[in-house]
Amino acid sequence: MEQVLAVYERPYEQQYPVVCLDESPKQFLEVVEYRAADGTRLQDSEYIRHGVGEVYMAFEPLAGKRYVSIQDDHTARTWVGVIATLLDGPYRNCTRMTLVGDNLSAHKPSAFYANFTAEKAKAYLDRLEFVYTPKHGSWLDMAEIELSILQRDCLSRPMATKERLISEVAAWQERRNQQQAKANWQFTTKDARVKLHKLYPTI
Repeated sequence: MEQVLAVYERPYEQQYPVVCLDESPKQFLEVVEYRAADGTRLQDSEYIRHGVGEVYMAFEPLAGKRYVSIQDDHTARTWVGVIATLLDGPYRNCTRMTLVGDNLSAHKPSAFYANFTAEKAKAYLDRLEFVYTPKHGSWLDMAEIELSILQRDCLSRPMATKERLISEVAAWQERRNQQQAKANWQFTTKDARVKLHKLYPTI
């Protein structure tokens, strides 16, 4: 926990961005509509399910930037692909990225070697610093906060297809990035040692 909090206290440096990454599932649901006898359009309480997509949120809190991608699953291969796309795309000019995320079994640096040549895997890893949130500490990942905003603004309504989800999320992302909506993180290591003192060992 303190390692994550220390990262959040770093000043903004464009060449050394701090990026939070998290993912959340989204069901593809088709709404069934019909017309009543008087012509009124009604919506059935049941949906037709068309599978599930994974929403990956990469959020740079100090820059007010977020990059959302819709994937088919949350395997190690997909996770690696999302990070590689960030390093090759919006962060291609950065020297080193600090990536904050949860410590799932699929989220291991070794996965780069399973999906790229050794030379390419090392080139990616040389530009990455992994900082993992502790068990039961996903609230420390600011991408989770941004996902909740996306859920409120966009994902709360049913969408039947992956294409529709991609379109809606892209429009949301553009609006948020134009606003440069940043995160004002206030919780520090000093606060943790007071408010969460029961988590610390007694010496």
